[in-house]
Amino acid sequence: MKSVVAENLVKTYGKGEHQVRALDDLSLDVEEGTVLSILGPNGSGKTTTVRVLATLLKPDSGHATVGGIDVIKDPKRVREIIGLSGQYAAVDETLTGWDNLVMFGRLYHLSSSAANARAKELLEQFSLTDAAKRPIKTFSGGMRRRLDLAASLIIRPKVLFLDEPTTGLDPRGRMEMWKVIEGLVDEGVTLLLTTQYLEEADQLADDIAVIDRGKVIARGTSDQLKTQIGGERLELVVAESDLSAAKVIADRIGGTSSTIDTGLRKISTPVTTGGNALVDLLRELDAVKIHPLDIALKRPSLDDVFMSLTGHSAEEEKVEVPGVKGKKGGRK
Repeated sequence: MKSVVAENLVKTYGKGEHQVRALDDLSLDVEEGTVLSILGPNGSGKTTTVRVLATLLKPDSGHATVGGIDVIKDPKRVREIIGLSGQYAAVDETLTGWDNLVMFGRLYHLSSSAANARAKELLEQFSLTDAAKRPIKTFSGGMRRRLDLAASLIIRPKVLFLDEPTTGLDPRGRMEMWKVIEGLVDEGVTLLLTTQYLEEADQLADDIAVIDRGKVIARGTSDQLKTQIGGERLELVVAESDLSAAKVIADRIGGTSSTIDTGLRKISTPVTTGGNALVDLLRELDAVKIHPLDIALKRPSLDDVFMSLTGHSAEEEKVEVPGVKGKKGGRK
């Protein structure tokens, strides 16, 4: 069952020569109980997509449903089943962690006792109990992000939207957040995650939609996307005197002409049998007394995929949008 469906969404900002097309006929869907990562740089349309699906922004055209509910016709019902955590913590820094969560509970019309019980439960779940009575302004970036995510779970949402949830975190904080997100997925929450961190999509997503300039330009699992640009390659470095003979063997193993970098004394050949090809190559090199200085079986990264699909790396793009303010300025 499709938990989230977006069809031909269009959203523009500004007019005339200043008009920016944030979403350009964008379509995607998320299966119930799975994680879809929307992968793209700042400026690609990730945040605009989330805002439309979370009923915070109306598209100029197109159609979208969450949990089978139309986001335009019945936004109130949609909000009753979703959680949303953005790039920047939506908590009150002057309040304590406890008070923030109780406040969110009350805003969701929970009774005082229910709001307190849920706050206690979430603080324990996100390892924030010891800091519960401290003002948020004393929290680290990772603690703030965990609290913001906890606040989005007050009503136990069926669908959770995470818009770049690890932005600004150090590697340790990012890994801690990944563990929290993986725990939510294990509980059956349907998750749409936007990110510009390639390893994040690789780690968390069942499926990945690569978007660029408001369009979905590729869709598939991490392995499927990597396969699109050539799959695995064997790379070996040998002594200069062994280059020619080693290339002949590599050509035979790969079934095609290998590329050779004479300056680095490196030979590279595409293969389809992975580890078996590596074993065969080593065996044949050893038979003719060629001892590689370095050898590796390499798979393309998601960074390679993004570069291949878009012609640029998954780095920030600053695109000014009239009337839309952001911390980094520009369309997201």
